[in-house]
Amino acid sequence: MTTKWNDLADHVISGGEITDAEALSILDAPDEELLLLLYAAYQIRKTYYGNKVKLNMIMNAKSGLCPENCGYCAQSIVSDAPIDSYPMVEKKTLLNGAEQAHKMNVGTYCIVASGRGPTNRDVDTVVSAVEEIKENYELKICACLGILKPDQAARLKAAGVDRYNHNLNTAETNHDNITTSHTYDDRVSTVNIAKNAGISPCSGVIVGMKETKQEVVDVAHSLKVLDADSIPVNFLHAIDGTPLEGTYELDPRYCLKVLALFRFINPTKEIRISGGREVNLRSLQPLGLYAANSIFVGDYLTTAGQDSTKDHEMLEDLGFEIDYVKVPVS
Repeated sequence: MTTKWNDLADHVISGGEITDAEALSILDAPDEELLLLLYAAYQIRKTYYGNKVKLNMIMNAKSGLCPENCGYCAQSIVSDAPIDSYPMVEKKTLLNGAEQAHKMNVGTYCIVASGRGPTNRDVDTVVSAVEEIKENYELKICACLGILKPDQAARLKAAGVDRYNHNLNTAETNHDNITTSHTYDDRVSTVNIAKNAGISPCSGVIVGMKETKQEVVDVAHSLKVLDADSIPVNFLHAIDGTPLEGTYELDPRYCLKVLALFRFINPTKEIRISGGREVNLRSLQPLGLYAANSIFVGDYLTTAGQDSTKDHEMLEDLGFEIDYVKVPVS
């Protein structure tokens, strides 16, 4: 079996693509082959990223108050989860978050806002903050503000936003089971609007939302076609009060197979272990970085993350190096 997974990795490294049958075989791999599979995924990861790990940090810039009906989200209009709700924070708060990210050796600072899409006033706040952040810190800035208009994308690009996140979340065939207040095509369109503005596209998934294994494969292929530079792989953290409350389909071993799958299908891309890693990967978190090359540190939007000190200790124990890409200060 060592030869099987290694041969598949060599095929990918040589520029080949895996078939649907091979992709499904990764998700169906026996648990006793898991370390062999991760070793093969690591060969791909090492080819493009060595032992470096990118760190990302989220600033929840606008919480709750969202008219969308996404079944996984505590900020959705259909959620009864007890969360803090507030409008777009002040510029000073965004600047303070950037300072914290800088001190933590984070490479990418992510400004995230709830809602269908940003108002022009929201964009004003983000633009003003990003311009000042770029003057003071060597940080990449990722904005995640919802469905975007071309003129808003152009303003974000001019201000210095490096990356825009808008996740596909799930396969097109599963999308309407998760939300009906916007379409799958709305999400694809927003990613393309960001790309057309010259902003690096970031788009990923949430695994564990009652999708089939084929749908996991399908969305991994869709992200390849979309040419997302960064792919956050979230694992559902089912929150009480949301429509997906009580959904627990994942185990740590399957999550690792999912990460390996995304590495095999998107070999050259940043694969980021994102929301839900602590509760789904649990004690196997370190193994995920043999396939992925990026993680979030600190808290997520409405759920707590692992203490950042433990994240740094985990990377040190693995012998991995923080990839702190220096972005020239304007």
